[in-house]
Amino acid sequence: MTTDISSPAVLPASLAATRRRHGRWWKILLVGIALWAASVVVTGVTLNVNLVPTIILIGSFLVPFVVTVFATERTINVTAIRFLLAFAVGGVCGVLGASLLEYQLMSSALLFVLVGAIEEGVKLVVLVVIGWGVHPKTARQGALLGAVVGAGFSAFESAGYAFSSAIAGRGISLTNLVETELVRAFLSPLGHILWTAILGAVLFGVAAKTGRFRWSWAVPVAFVGVALLHALWDSAGALGELIARAILGAPTPTPFGSLTPDDGALSGLTLGFFIGLLAVTAIVGILALVLSLRHFRSRTAGSLAESDGLVAPRTR
Repeated sequence: MTTDISSPAVLPASLAATRRRHGRWWKILLVGIALWAASVVVTGVTLNVNLVPTIILIGSFLVPFVVTVFATERTINVTAIRFLLAFAVGGVCGVLGASLLEYQLMSSALLFVLVGAIEEGVKLVVLVVIGWGVHPKTARQGALLGAVVGAGFSAFESAGYAFSSAIAGRGISLTNLVETELVRAFLSPLGHILWTAILGAVLFGVAAKTGRFRWSWAVPVAFVGVALLHALWDSAGALGELIARAILGAPTPTPFGSLTPDDGALSGLTLGFFIGLLAVTAIVGILALVLSLRHFRSRTAGSLAESDGLVAPRTR
């Protein structure tokens, strides 16, 4: 008969007491959706541009904030303050660092790979700094903390995209703003949040044995993997168009990535491949996260047991 080391019945009182109540995240999500929808309707009726920032903030931060609440409800010995720091620092430092490193990149076939490596590298640094004092270090807690760092990045990045879409052209386009926020809110858990969760699971899973971050080939392999997933996600539109043009025999236009607006067949096929590539990337990412958590599960259980004196520490 096996014992679940992470169950409240086995954990000592000091750890069990830190578990939070579950269920708040979906209530916050429902309330947030209602507030966002009300803001959109009132803005559309009154044409009050002062409400546009409200739409941008709620729409961009709702899903990432819900992910943060979800994580806080499922961790032990990680304070809510640390999660808020991970969200805020991960978001602000992530977008600032990525912008500084990316603004001189030239358009090329490697652009998406470089962007993916830079953004995931910045988030990895933030994750290491924020997670340095977390004990015990487990793959599960690393995945949750990584998801929060990714959520912060996603929130601030989405706010930027929402703002840009709203002011495109003359005046403010409420339609563009709403469409952008809906798409990014729906996809955000499958993007930055998922990628940084994978990094966190591997980084903390490797550290579970000793309780300290240490070198392992698993970490750079995971980093390269999520950077490539990031690059594939960002390039899905361009790759979808190239595949569609190859199938239809249409000439590749200049500049790279442009579409002929009146070419319905090309546009439809491109959209299909775009959605397909996003789906494949998301599935691969989810599988990578699940496999990482399973791989480190036994090490995680051993780390929890040793840190609380439930079993004798391993000796060499």
